[in-house]
Amino acid sequence: MRYFDIFTGVGGFTLAIENTIGNKGECIGFCETDKYASQLLADKFPGVINYGDVTKIDETTLPDFDLLVGGFPCQSFSIAGKRKGFDDTRGTLFFDIARILAYKKPKYLVLENVKGLLSHDQGRTFQTIIRVLADLGYNVSWEVFNSKAFGVPQNRERVFVIGTYTGGKKNSTTISQA
Repeated sequence: MRYFDIFTGVGGFTLAIENTIGNKGECIGFCETDKYASQLLADKFPGVINYGDVTKIDETTLPDFDLLVGGFPCQSFSIAGKRKGFDDTRGTLFFDIARILAYKKPKYLVLENVKGLLSHDQGRTFQTIIRVLADLGYNVSWEVFNSKAFGVPQNRERVFVIGTYTGGKKNSTTISQA
């Protein structure tokens, strides 16, 4: 399985994929702008391209991939922040994910964000995100997980969105909670 790890941070999704499917997975690239995270990625995953700023990615030049994974910026949706949502540039970066999905049409996607995304703007922001993914042809499900349920010594709730590309066919299960 070839995958693209977008908003990579220090490579959590890539490490999870490697620990799950080992050498059956191939990362076609990262998308990370943080200087220190990028340095760590270059050291840990030599030879994997870092495409840098998602807003500058030319999706026509990306190799094909089966899975897009990413934890897009959460500051504009978090209850710990100012909650400006799509009025914050960081909040609009989701639409760069949508742009890449629209062109590349990978079979699967996994997105992660803070639980506050669900309640931002009385749920309208999350509805917009789910609707955009559905309009791109993805059947999506979502679930909130807390890291403390997995042995991590912190209370960290995150929403995960899983999608499967249907070739543009929509059905009644397009938008559902897992």
